[in-house]
Order: sequence, then C-alpha cells, then structure tokens
Amino acid sequence: MTFRKLSINAYLIFLFSFVATAQRQILPQTDMRIYDIIQAVSSDRIEKDIRALANFGTRNTLSDTVSQTRGIGAARRFIKQEFDEISKSCKGCLEVSYQKDFVKKEEGARIVNDVWIVNVVAIQRGTKYPNRYIIMSGDIDSRISDPLNYTDDSPGANDNASGMAGTIEAARVLSKYQFESSIVYLGLSGEEQGLFGGKGFATAAKEKGWDIIGVLNNDMIGNIEGVDGVIDNRTFRIFSEPVPPTETEKERNARRFTGGEVDGISRQLARYVHKQVSDYMPEMNPMMVYRLDRFGRGGHHRPFNDLGFPGIRIMEAHENYNRQHQDIRVENGIKYGDVIEGVNFDYAKKLTAVNAINLASLAWAPPASEKVEIAGVVAPSVKLRWQKVNDPNVAGYKIYWRYTTEPQWQFSRFVDDVNEFTLDGIVIDNFFFGVATVGKNGHESLVVFPSGTYR
Repeated sequence: MTFRKLSINAYLIFLFSFVATAQRQILPQTDMRIYDIIQAVSSDRIEKDIRALANFGTRNTLSDTVSQTRGIGAARRFIKQEFDEISKSCKGCLEVSYQKDFVKKEEGARIVNDVWIVNVVAIQRGTKYPNRYIIMSGDIDSRISDPLNYTDDSPGANDNASGMAGTIEAARVLSKYQFESSIVYLGLSGEEQGLFGGKGFATAAKEKGWDIIGVLNNDMIGNIEGVDGVIDNRTFRIFSEPVPPTETEKERNARRFTGGEVDGISRQLARYVHKQVSDYMPEMNPMMVYRLDRFGRGGHHRPFNDLGFPGIRIMEAHENYNRQHQDIRVENGIKYGDVIEGVNFDYAKKLTAVNAINLASLAWAPPASEKVEIAGVVAPSVKLRWQKVNDPNVAGYKIYWRYTTEPQWQFSRFVDDVNEFTLDGIVIDNFFFGVATVGKNGHESLVVFPSGTYR
C-alpha cells in the first residue's frame, strides 16, 4: 500500500471520528424554548383566575351546583369555559371534558349527602405517544373550619384556587407548543372530603390503560408568609414517597441487598423537577421532602401513588395555618381565613413556571427504558444494561450515579445509542445508579433505577 493510500485512509478515519465526536458535542444542553415558557407565564392572568374562583363564595364539594355565581357547580363550569377558550385559541388542541363519579354519603365521614364528584379535564394530545401522559393538577373545592359546612363563605384563595389557577395558566402557555407525549391539565374535586376526585380519575386512567409517567399535584402555591413569621418567595417544597406501595414482596426483599429505599418512581420524578428548576430557574430554591405528604396529612397525588403511578406534591415552603381551613374572622387581633389578601401572585407565577417547564421537558423527552439491570459484584467496575427505546429521535442514554447518602444524582456520563456500558473504576458497592434516555433535542426521560441484576 502506498503512502498516499495510507494517508487517505488515515484521513477518512480521522474525518469519521471527528464527525461522530462533533455529533455528540452538538447535542443541545439547554432548550431556549424553556426560557420562553418561563417568561410567558403571567401573574396578572393567575390573579384574575384566583379572584374569579374565590368570588364563587364557596366551592365546597357539597355546595350549590345550579347557581351561575356561587358554589362548586359555577366554579367547575368556569374552569371548563377557560379550558374551552384556550382550546379555541389553539384551534382545538385541547380535549375538554368532565369526568365524574357518584359518591354515596356512607362512603365517607365528610360526605353527608350523595354527591357527584366532578373533575374538569383538558388533554393536549401528544403527536407521537398519545397514550403517554404527564399530569398537572389543582383542586377545585374549598372548605372552612367545619368541612361539612357547605353554605358559609369559603373563598379558598390559596387552598386551592392558586393551584387551580396555575394549572389553567400552564395550559394557556403550553398550548402554544406541540409535544410528543400528552399533557393533562386537571381540576380535581372532593379533595377536602377525602381525595375522591383523584381516586375517581386515577381509577379511570388505570382502567383505560393510561401510561402516566408523572403527576404534578399543586396544592397551595401562593403563600409566602408562614405562620412562624418567615417570609420566603423563592423556596418551595417537593413531597414524594420513597417507593410505590404496589411493589411486590420479591421487590421488597431484593431492596434489602441491592438498596433503592429512596429511589422509587415518585422520588425520581421529584429529582427530575429539582434538576430542571436548578438548571433553568436557579433563582428558585426547590426543597426535597422525603415524605408522601405533610405529616399526617394528604393530597391529591396520593390516589395516583396508590395505584402505582409516579406522583409528587408541589407547594409553598411556609404554610400559614391561620389562613387554612378557617372560618373568616378576627380573634385577638389575628385575621383568620383563606382570602385574596393572603396570596402572592408573583410567587404563584414562579411555581406555575416550575410546573410548566417540567411538563414541557417530559413531554418533549423520549420514553424511559422499561428495564435497567446492573452487574459488578466483587468487581472493580460496574456494568449496566438496559432495554433500548425504539425511537429514531433517541440520541443515546445517560448513566447517573451518586453516593448512597446523597439526595441528588451527582455524576453522569452520556453514552451513545447502545444498550450496555461499563463504568471502569467505579465500584458498585459505593454508589447508586440509574439510566435516562436522551433525545436528540437534549431532553431526558426520568431516571430509571435498576430493577434487576445480571452477570
């Protein structure tokens, strides 16, 4: 072989290597559309919706359903009308409907009359994975000191007109885009009576075979002044349970030897939200709380968790109990009641943006691998293999790992579109590992914790 041929071959090898390297390097690290979404969220529109919901007087689950100006019936019609208007603006991009279940009075201590629990649903159907859903929810209903009092004023401005208004605003903003997976904007009823709206909707989704990859439940996202006097307009909490209650005895036994007590699907969703906010909204301070919900209390992500779906609660960091579940009154100079004056609309805007960017990122990301396995017992390196995702827009996969005592993923390595990889020099005993699918647009799926081992 001549020197010229050798030179040409060497050049071609170099060129192909350079192109392959360049392709990996141009994988986008940020998506400028995410910043556009943050900027598009409007505190004025959120305020308008919170005021409208609060002005229905009471939204107790058992309140008036006929009046056009008062009660939960008027509130849910208002929400549906808002979703209908958004859909009209985006040429029918939302499928708007009611979902309801009939609950008899003997089914709950706070249900004193038979009642229809009516949820309001708006689905923005995905272009590639229409049966794959990311859900943002807020609660329609409200209550005062006595949860059975469905006649007196119960404006529920923060609890939870703020979460409901944020959900409507997220629909306004994200309806301007198309997504590969479906996004659901959901108004749930019956929360204060026993999480009945969430139970009904989650059950219906399970029966329909929905692939729900995440539920972002927003319950109180407008208060910045805690009952302890702390004022904080940047910190918010993310509640998540450690592992699903639906795990099998075999899975529980395996965890004793392989770990993963804090690596369930809901915890991975919480970490995803934390990372996205840290990357795109560094002025915010996401606070991970390793608990299903506040101590001894509940929220509307729990019914989804109960059926094995990943779900988290997003809410303010400093609650003011004088403004929650209280009759409107003044005692000893202290004002009680969940009224408009207790809501900070700019803060509600920030937490709405937190939701919107995570909905968008997940809906633009390819699916996660359905199976990840790990190996490396008594070995100097760890090996991972996974089931590849059948999607031409997959750029590759990212392996994450962290020390076992760390709350967030610390280290990562992007690998090409392969189904296994060895991390040389990384000892399996000292770390936890996971794998995410990475799209060519740079968006990542949720991290999947290994569910099995191999040799």
